[in-house]
Amino acid sequence: MASTSAMIIPKHIEFVEVGPRDGLQNEAVLVSTDDKLALINRAIAAGARRIEATSFVSPKRVPQMADAEDVCAGLPDRGDVTFIGLVMNLRGAERAIATEKIDQLGAVAVATDTFAMANQGQSSNESVEAAKAIIALAKAEGRTAQCTIAASFGCPFEGEVSDQRIIDMAVAIAEAGPVEIALADTIGVGNPAQVARLVEQIKKAVNPLPVRVHFHNTRNTGLANVWAAVGAGASVIDASLGGLGGCPFAPGAAGNVPSEDVVYMLERAGVSTGMNLASLIEASQWLSDIMGRKLPGMVAQAPAFPKIG
Repeated sequence: MASTSAMIIPKHIEFVEVGPRDGLQNEAVLVSTDDKLALINRAIAAGARRIEATSFVSPKRVPQMADAEDVCAGLPDRGDVTFIGLVMNLRGAERAIATEKIDQLGAVAVATDTFAMANQGQSSNESVEAAKAIIALAKAEGRTAQCTIAASFGCPFEGEVSDQRIIDMAVAIAEAGPVEIALADTIGVGNPAQVARLVEQIKKAVNPLPVRVHFHNTRNTGLANVWAAVGAGASVIDASLGGLGGCPFAPGAAGNVPSEDVVYMLERAGVSTGMNLASLIEASQWLSDIMGRKLPGMVAQAPAFPKIG
């Protein structure tokens, strides 16, 4: 297990903004397509070069994502930005590819059978095979693909999940050739020691593939888990503007780690993210107005530090 004294802090990580999808998917109030596109454009202006733009899922199950094709139609033509579409099956993958705007498919495999059945109507092993098929289709169609292992640190239905289960899933998925493997703390139960241990093991198991991490802040451990993951070798970090987020099929899943909080922490620690903090704070405050409430992110509510001028 990686300890604090053994941490090797990188000079740079890759940042992925997931607010347009994971940030909004569990919100009761429907956000307009225009506002979603404004959110995406603000994220780009703040420096984001990988953005989870939408998901191609059943609009009956996830009403917030019913406008996936409309969002894609409005995406800017940016050769320097990778737009990611989350897909759960081949039908969703085909929809994403048909838009011609989605650069990368995001597949999801789930660590436990109960959650996999609730999330996408299949067993855990079946979700691994589905993810591999999505990756293969993406590559055949000239796209890239990545895969997230949901509930990597604990399941809302089955509780503890063994490290070995996640390692076995990651190795199986890596064989299909994704650009990275992501570990998701879908319900925010992970702790820094567990995160460091699992990231280190997965990094060794899927080398040379990068390890991405996706943390929810349900129990206020999200930022600590980001720091532990970075120190253990994760090179790609998901975050959501303002800390919005949640999973409709995971009871108690609260918001993602806030983009502006993650960027503040990492940049102050000497880890480059490629993001402009002032622009993120402004975007977070704008999003707060759109949602009609104060968002969970803390940095956007605090005075600037250090003060300028």
